[in-house]
Amino acid sequence: MILRSMAVAFLMNENQEVLFLNKKDDAAFLPGYLVPVGGHIEPVELKEPLISCYREIEEETGLHKNQIENLRLKYIIYRLKGFNDVRVQYVFFGEVLKHSALVSSDEGKVQWVPLPDLDKNRYLRLQGS
Repeated sequence: MILRSMAVAFLMNENQEVLFLNKKDDAAFLPGYLVPVGGHIEPVELKEPLISCYREIEEETGLHKNQIENLRLKYIIYRLKGFNDVRVQYVFFGEVLKHSALVSSDEGKVQWVPLPDLDKNRYLRLQGS
């Protein structure tokens, strides 16, 4: 059995917007989709998914730990993919401090999405991205 652990973060700003990563069209996983910031937990981080979450946030957005408040674990999701692939997803929520600058990564472009717009299908996959 294969066990894969991931950490993701839903980060909000003072304007009630949520930060997402718009994956590049040539990405191996979910190309062109908006996804929460996050990724795989490294073996040395397995006992502390919060450390992994901060690392992924910095890699994908340029935000440092001191620019994020109240980052807390809200959900742990277990999923069986196929017959022998177990996925464990640690889902964190937090707030980005006002005037924090964002930097896009090799994985895609970071962007703020207004909270009321999250239920609109156009945010599931951006056309022409």
